[in-house]
Amino acid sequence: MISRFRASLIITVYIAIDVAFIVLSFYLVLLARIHTVAFTVSWASLFSTEDPFRLLFLLWILLVLFFHYTHGLYQTHRERVESLEIWEVVKSTCVSTLLIVVIAFLLKVQGFPRSVMLLNAVVITFFCSLWRILKKVVVGYLVANGYNNFNTLIIGAGRIGASLANEINRRPSLGLKIKGFLDDRKTGKCENIPILGRLDDLNTIIHHEFIQQIFITIYPEHRSFIKLLETAKEEGLAVRVVPKGYEYMSHDFIRFNIGIIPILEYSDTAVNYSQRLKRMVDFILSLMGLMLLLPVFIILAILIKLDSRGPVFYRSRRYGCRGRVFNMYKFRSMVINADDLLPQLKDKNEVDGPIFKIKKDPRITKIGAFLRRYSLDELPQIFNVLKGDMSLVGPRPFPIAQLEKEDLRQLKRLGIRPGITGLWQIRGRSDVSFDKLLYWDIWYIKNWSFWLDFYILFQTLPVVIKGKGAY
Repeated sequence: MISRFRASLIITVYIAIDVAFIVLSFYLVLLARIHTVAFTVSWASLFSTEDPFRLLFLLWILLVLFFHYTHGLYQTHRERVESLEIWEVVKSTCVSTLLIVVIAFLLKVQGFPRSVMLLNAVVITFFCSLWRILKKVVVGYLVANGYNNFNTLIIGAGRIGASLANEINRRPSLGLKIKGFLDDRKTGKCENIPILGRLDDLNTIIHHEFIQQIFITIYPEHRSFIKLLETAKEEGLAVRVVPKGYEYMSHDFIRFNIGIIPILEYSDTAVNYSQRLKRMVDFILSLMGLMLLLPVFIILAILIKLDSRGPVFYRSRRYGCRGRVFNMYKFRSMVINADDLLPQLKDKNEVDGPIFKIKKDPRITKIGAFLRRYSLDELPQIFNVLKGDMSLVGPRPFPIAQLEKEDLRQLKRLGIRPGITGLWQIRGRSDVSFDKLLYWDIWYIKNWSFWLDFYILFQTLPVVIKGKGAY
């Protein structure tokens, strides 16, 4: 009863703080519009019956509170990072603002400036995000110093259980106090935390150690697993399960329902917010690059046409994201019948794996040798980035004919868009073994971040200028 009262009190306080900041946001925006005749700026008139926009403001407050509630913003999520909570605030405020715009249009409210709508949304988002960041800091400090901590039990003292214990101990703001492990195969200690007994001892350990939360990191046989859940349910305890195979995934899991059945999706190719943002950055940078390099494109096109017979561009069929086939564009650096001559040179290949490279390829034209040395032949792939076939940074796409004739280890690289440059390019290019290439590409996929992309882009320029490994 006390915990429910405390939870209700916390929600009430959070709502009151939101209301105060939303009203303050309205007042500050109206104050900034003091020269607008339609608004009389004072606390008394803001919600007076004479104000023509009074009902609109009140409805706006109710909508923001409603969407904040539905987005879980009136709960204290210790595990949720600040950026996710701010993102929920942004979504909630945007939806409520759009609804107010629609309502104002349907009710034919006249004289309400659009600038006030926009400024209100921005200021509400700022204040509602700011106080939640401060709340996170204060709650984290209190919890780290022992306030409202939870006694925790970990089922499974193996590698995953030990990793979980380390992660919990590194984050005292979670308020999880590990009392011990349960494991049928181990005794003694794990990460200096005692192994309290076997899985059958769960009921006894719960009462003896005053356990409030249980983490399951192993997958016992069906009956034992059901027994664990039933025991926890009888004691009214929260049970959290570490998904099996989580260490092999490079993206978040997706949870949804099919009817009443909950589904947990394992997907390395799920398009999340970060990947959409990466696509937007790729589009903007490649568009800027194309405008800056347009004179270079024209000059190189003229030189290619003057040097040898054939088209300016060469199209190569490649595998892209999820195995989708696309045409990768390059400036032509070889004679027009280069593909027909390839079988005659196969035995002279100087690199391992499915890639064919020789330092003195007789098919390369004079201008082509210059283009390849400084990777200028790759510039037209900016068009592929604009189309969405490729990214600025990512695993290098292989020709279809070469990929299909080799083992399929490299298919792991097809989980994301291929790139113009990548770790392979900045660490030796053609001088690197195929196994190293695969290792770096898969490492990139699992450890991707914007900082890593920017690092690779900045490192690419000096590598290109030196021309090392380019042939």
